[in-house]
Amino acid sequence: MITTPEILRNLKIETLNKMQEAVLDAGKKSGDILLLSPTGSGKTLGFLLSILQGIDTSKEGIQALIIVPSRELGIQIEQVFKQMKTGLKVNCCYGGHSTKIEKQNLEQAPTLLIGTPGRLAFHIRNGYVNTDTIRLIVLDEFDKALEFGFKEDMSFIIFSLKNLQKRILTSATNMTAIPDFTGVKNSVTLNFLAKNNKPVALKLKTVQTETADKLDAFIGLICKLGATSSIVFCNHREAVGRISDLLRDKGVDHAIFHGGLEQDEREKTLIKFRNGSTRLLITTDLASRGLDIPEIENVIHYQLPATEDVFIHRNGRTARMQATGTAYLLLGEKEYVPAFIKEKPIAETISGKRILPENPIWCTVYVAAGKKDKINKMDIVGLFLQKGKLQKEELGLIEVLDHTAYAAVNRNKVDSLLTLIKNEKIKNKSVKIGIATA
Repeated sequence: MITTPEILRNLKIETLNKMQEAVLDAGKKSGDILLLSPTGSGKTLGFLLSILQGIDTSKEGIQALIIVPSRELGIQIEQVFKQMKTGLKVNCCYGGHSTKIEKQNLEQAPTLLIGTPGRLAFHIRNGYVNTDTIRLIVLDEFDKALEFGFKEDMSFIIFSLKNLQKRILTSATNMTAIPDFTGVKNSVTLNFLAKNNKPVALKLKTVQTETADKLDAFIGLICKLGATSSIVFCNHREAVGRISDLLRDKGVDHAIFHGGLEQDEREKTLIKFRNGSTRLLITTDLASRGLDIPEIENVIHYQLPATEDVFIHRNGRTARMQATGTAYLLLGEKEYVPAFIKEKPIAETISGKRILPENPIWCTVYVAAGKKDKINKMDIVGLFLQKGKLQKEELGLIEVLDHTAYAAVNRNKVDSLLTLIKNEKIKNKSVKIGIATA
């Protein structure tokens, strides 16, 4: 079995933080674990390492199950586990993905299975998953799963695990009660939430608008923020659409993210945000936690959060770990700072000449082939640098998925790159390559 120091080297991490060490220690003892820790604190690595402690490599079958509230969170956990290079098989199942492909993957049972409640329940009901060998379960972002209405599916899944020995529940907010269907007993609570639930490096500001419509004030704010990374939260998809239409009319580069988009669109949006070819993300609360996105400099509450928990999760996208960040509350004509916000925000003035932020230096290029086609990062690097005449510094982050790949390329070099590699092949295959549109 691979050691923790080896895993950390594979992940390019020097040491575990206190929370991760606490999860490892608790995992060595009997009893269940309730882990309370902020978004971005490294919970995923903590419980994955704890899972590995209980894996018996001499046995076959699924030994650990992770239930997640969203497909993006499941994919993120799967990617982290693969980067750990344990040599153990992992599969991820979620809505929007081919059930046929998932069934085929499950024919040779993975050691670790990750999935959303509905899809996991589907596979169990149809006999595609043998639950007899599962000894450990993680309910990640458990409070969010309940909020999304997954109680029935989760209850069915847990009831199906007759040989379960350990449960780990994680949450980024305090939980007053744990439902009986989880079967949690003799649990230890690891609470790493700040008492005031506010990142120490987070500044809170308000932008007061003179009318009920906030669009004009919003444009003024992003002009003032300039070329910084920002995530804009709305309560409804319609608001996301309105803001996006305005930004598109003004030629401002941005991306949108919400539950109404197809899975491949959502994946592409997050990739572009990670690689820096998009700096402005307009979203619903679907992006408030459990997503693999980089440190954000600004969180903009275009529509006010309904509860304190929502406010905490949104702000958790910035000022993580040692970084700093700013959260802006856009207040309409008759809106006030919610009562649950105890800190007095700083009033931000929007005045002066408005200059729209410049487009990012990066542009995302897609390659219509991926891991299943035996394409890897080095294949793309070789093609883009040798045939496409790019310099190393003109090629950014590359992500390879099952059937597609995406690479950040200097925006000024994209046209010449695509011209030079137009008739080139990758591993003797003709592959479509172009600009990844929104």
